[in-house]
Amino acid sequence: MASWNNLLKDMANYKPVFLTIYAAVVVGVVVSSFYVFSAVYSSSSSSSSSSSSSLWFSPAQNQVSNCSHLTVVNVSLGSASQTQSKSMMPIWEVPPSGSKMPPLKTFKLTKELVQQRVKDNVVVVTFGNYAFMDFILTWVKHLTDLGVDNLLVELNCDAGAMDTKMVEALYWKGVPVFDMGGHMSTIDVGWGSKAFHKMGRQKVILIDAILPMGFEILMCDTDVVWLKNPLPYLARFPEADILTSTDQVVPTVVEDSLDNWQQVGAAYNIGIFHWRPSNSAKQLAREWKELLLADANLWDQNGFNDLVRRQLGPSVDEESGLAYAYDGNLKLGLLPASIFCSGHTYFVQAMYQQLRLEPYAVHTTFQYAGTEGKRHRLREAMVFYDPPDYYNASESYAGGFLTFKPSIPKSLLLDGEHNLESHFDLVNYQIKQIRTALAVASLLNRTLVMPPLWCRLDRLWFGHPGILPGSMTKQPFICPLDHVFEVKTMLNELPEDEFGPPIRIREYSLFANPSMPKKVKESWLDVNLCQEGSRGCEVSNSTSQAGVLKFPKRSSEETYKTVFSSFKDVKVIQFSSMQDAFTGFADKALTQTNQ
Repeated sequence: MASWNNLLKDMANYKPVFLTIYAAVVVGVVVSSFYVFSAVYSSSSSSSSSSSSSLWFSPAQNQVSNCSHLTVVNVSLGSASQTQSKSMMPIWEVPPSGSKMPPLKTFKLTKELVQQRVKDNVVVVTFGNYAFMDFILTWVKHLTDLGVDNLLVELNCDAGAMDTKMVEALYWKGVPVFDMGGHMSTIDVGWGSKAFHKMGRQKVILIDAILPMGFEILMCDTDVVWLKNPLPYLARFPEADILTSTDQVVPTVVEDSLDNWQQVGAAYNIGIFHWRPSNSAKQLAREWKELLLADANLWDQNGFNDLVRRQLGPSVDEESGLAYAYDGNLKLGLLPASIFCSGHTYFVQAMYQQLRLEPYAVHTTFQYAGTEGKRHRLREAMVFYDPPDYYNASESYAGGFLTFKPSIPKSLLLDGEHNLESHFDLVNYQIKQIRTALAVASLLNRTLVMPPLWCRLDRLWFGHPGILPGSMTKQPFICPLDHVFEVKTMLNELPEDEFGPPIRIREYSLFANPSMPKKVKESWLDVNLCQEGSRGCEVSNSTSQAGVLKFPKRSSEETYKTVFSSFKDVKVIQFSSMQDAFTGFADKALTQTNQ
């Protein structure tokens, strides 16, 4: 905490351009959050990208209802050998024209209805609330790309408050919808809050409801992104009653076998876990549910860990990696953290890359900016699905993008020890450039594409030596934006009279994203900073050559407005540097901190 306070003091000496940037810089450490999300959407694997866009739902375009949504998805590679209910309707096969929507009372979850959607006796389950539909969209889109061809959506609503608009929207698009009758919040629930605990209990209730039906469940949170079909991997361990992910940050294996249960000291993370309907698993689900319902403050993950670890070991055999747990009969396996990734093993360590493995999933844990931080990390990794306007630089997104080439001396990255001083020297050097870029973006009414950030030390919510011992974190490393900036604050709307004009940002990987339209990248202006008075470095409204503009360093606000008024229709403006790019606003109040 003291270290981040020192960073803030250092920044104060640089006289930031305006208060918005101060609000953006990290102050303190935020406990990493586990959110559950809300709404349902899917596109078939055979649909083209254009048809997927036409089916897009956006939370910003809908009113938050009184009903949250639970999605049950079965993933399949679609092979001919798989068993499937003959009565299963294809996803996106819309009801016949002129037909009527069935009464709402028919949307109730039963074994028969689940059976219609089951394939190879496995269902993949998630749940969330309407406020986070975009996570559902991303979750389902990745699954459909992996071969998802059946989907069951459960709506958990307060009595008399079923979201008929959502039911109708999904029904008429051919998405099977059912109600489980839960009572969940429809807003962003904070980690550890009563709503958070209540949301977690819904997961346990669902497991306890489906296991007695005889089906296998792969349960995962909606902030999990699937990168590879997990079912073939899970099928390698047919004796396992439960396979669960963990918060392990130190590798215990270097291949794709289960983690070594004796060496995993971290919590078992219930963001991803697979259940088979064995007697021990059903007994555990019942006891877990009763435990949570008896204590409104108990976190569901802690309750799961307490029960499963009540008896742990010995190994089931010498080869599978399974261990006896819970009642001495339940067979437990720990999914390898290298390929069933946490937010640390994926975004910070890139463990799967170093071990040359293919990741199955990433769960956005170990991050520090709430839901906005989760989105931004997934966007940096180019695995989050946004609507087309996000990439089109339309007027609703400030009319265009601004980017720049960061400049970092080699000495700041590599020289000396990796310690607090060298880390903050590196971070401060980058913050100064970003501060100037934010000012220019505000001046030109453009969205700033953030540069990749380099760190020499890790960020965690507990004391540590800079890099976790035994982890595979390399120094220096490209760190997530929430390691340095308060992403949640940067992306939230703030009062303009207090914090200045809004500045929108995008992830550093934006232009590499396949969703970025070609027409945007083709509308590009390179701005090369030059020394005023040098040859060719004069204020001009025209480019010296196609797509290139020489622009004087230390230019004023008036100069910026005069020159760049000719380039309002250019989608992307890229500066060669932000060093000495701007002298400051004419209104000096914008450059002063709020005393």
